[in-house]
Amino acid sequence: MKKIAFILGLFLLGCTTDKSESFSGKLVVQGVCMNYVIQVNDADFPQDLIEKRWTYESTQTQYENVFALKSVCDFPENIKEGDSFNFIIDNEKTNQCMVCLAYSPVPEKSVSLTVVQD
Repeated sequence: MKKIAFILGLFLLGCTTDKSESFSGKLVVQGVCMNYVIQVNDADFPQDLIEKRWTYESTQTQYENVFALKSVCDFPENIKEGDSFNFIIDNEKTNQCMVCLAYSPVPEKSVSLTVVQD
């Protein structure tokens, strides 16, 4: 009986999944009023969350594998356009900050994220 409990315990420990998988991204457009566009650098990122191809209307520059930043309230100010960073998907966040409503083009798909140090 102890062997069964031990084996079951090992099995359950082996089945845990890491909900906070880290991904690599790059801030490719730092638009006004936190209208930011992030490009994903990982092939294993959930494909249904990104635009495969998107054109930035202001410059006609084309980007692949991008999304709009949804979690604008706590995105680090020190990350600038062209900077790469690591992040986790964080759909539990709520945006409770004031953001101006000036328009800057962004992809239709958006992701809430938390920047992490790796």
